[in-house]
Amino acid sequence: MRPARLAVGVVSAGRVGSVLGAALARAGHTVVGASGLSAASIRRADQLLPGVPLLPPDEVVRKADLVLLALPDDSLTGMIRGLVATDSLRPGQIVVHTSGAHGIATLRPAADVGALPLALHPVMTFTGRSEDLERIATCSIGVTATDGDEVAWNVGEALAVEMGAEPVRIPESARALYHAALTHGANHLMTLVADCTELLRDAGIGQPERLIAPLLSAALDNVLRHGDRALTGPVARGDAGTVRAHLAVLAERAPEVAPAYAALAKRTVARASGAGLLPPDAAKDLSELLDEHAEGQDSS
Repeated sequence: MRPARLAVGVVSAGRVGSVLGAALARAGHTVVGASGLSAASIRRADQLLPGVPLLPPDEVVRKADLVLLALPDDSLTGMIRGLVATDSLRPGQIVVHTSGAHGIATLRPAADVGALPLALHPVMTFTGRSEDLERIATCSIGVTATDGDEVAWNVGEALAVEMGAEPVRIPESARALYHAALTHGANHLMTLVADCTELLRDAGIGQPERLIAPLLSAALDNVLRHGDRALTGPVARGDAGTVRAHLAVLAERAPEVAPAYAALAKRTVARASGAGLLPPDAAKDLSELLDEHAEGQDSS
């Protein structure tokens, strides 16, 4: 099922909205308006949505058959209510938001006036530049529609395919855990990598990105292929002495990183034990060491 050629309105032209608007235009739809006030939004719109007029959100929505709400999670509900209160929405429109944290419950006011609500969440990190258009072809889009409305599900999946992505159905009841999992993986991975490179620089090692890129790429590939059986390192080996040394040097040189190291080490103990990699005695020793470290941090 392919949606007919649609007039698309983008609210707003941020990193996600400008790229998805461009992807829909590439698929043959017409972007008739976008909203954006910041200099960055205006620049992105000029690059990715050339010739598209920048208008207030209500004007963008009134011109559109497909309303694309690419807003921060906490702004979405208020925007929907405002659009309904100003009679900007009409029956028959497709109203899509791109938030991972929300399903379609937040779009209920739009559904109540006859619009078709959809949640289309690209499972990708965006820069707001043209290369994101190519990245869409490698990613999935989490699709949520009204339970039992197969037409709505099909429309959402077709839009994802038209943008070049692979649609994955996410039930409304699973959205919170789905988004927590993605955030835990992607955002916290970026924090871990940034901490890692910073520690290496503090140790006097130049170009740490070149040093760790092959290691981290291999680790990611291994865990995706083999799961917990791919675990390596001092925790998986039961090397409590090495972990103790790590905790000591981090407490001295990077006290802001030490709690995160200890927390993840404890999770690694649990996963390595569950996978049968870590003997019970070694797991006990490591757990006691990490608990003692946590107690010491609390008392300080």
